Amino acid sequence: MPLLHAQFHPPGAGIAQIVTLPGQVVISFLLVVVAAWRLRKATWIAAWVAAVAVELAFRHLLTRPALYRNGVHLVAFDTSWPSGHALRSAIVAAALAAAWPRLHIPLGVWLAAVAALLELAGFHTPTDIVGGLLLATAASAGAVALERSGLLRRRTAGAGRALGES
Repeated sequence: MPLLHAQFHPPGAGIAQIVTLPGQVVISFLLVVVAAWRLRKATWIAAWVAAVAVELAFRHLLTRPALYRNGVHLVAFDTSWPSGHALRSAIVAAALAAAWPRLHIPLGVWLAAVAALLELAGFHTPTDIVGGLLLATAASAGAVALERSGLLRRRTAGAGRALGES
């Protein structure tokens, strides 16, 4: 349930919780599904699923050096790379911009706010955020390249002919 256990104090953390809400797992997936439906292409759903799978693999397989603040080990950051919120927010922004090109500027502004607030609210380190954005860039570029390649159209057309359809 989004925002169920969210902390809204200090006020900056509350603002960050609201602004980054579309980057939450379920909401981001639904937004990408809406964009994919509008485009009539499942490549954005595949990009979201693949990127989230890579994010989870990285979090469980990579070990980052321990981070300390005032001599205290910040355990929450041990498995925070890459930022899932930054990753999913960037894929949402890219998918929605592909579906509704007129929204690309507001979506870019929103994504910049997400990245800034994730760090300012203390949810992630800058490297976590950059890692999430880089992974999202790779996934989004893959979705766009797959759409533009025509590979899916050729396979669909071939499947239709094989079934006797024209």
